[in-house]
Amino acid sequence: MQLQIGDRMTDSSGEWEVVGRPYTTNGGKNAHVRVQRANQPGMTETKMWGAYEKVSVIRRAAAEKGKR
Repeated sequence: MQLQIGDRMTDSSGEWEVVGRPYTTNGGKNAHVRVQRANQPGMTETKMWGAYEKVSVIRRAAAEKGKR
């Protein structure tokens, strides 16, 4: 899985930012990641999808990597 902390993704409910390391369950068939709303930093949620599903993300710029 190539998601990283700081990546952003958009779904039907809005834009989300990855705040936790992604992990898989069920023998690698289900992927989970903790995310927070881009416009409401205090609201976190765990997103889950099948590991075979494609997820479109926006990777943060290389210049921002050292600012964790």
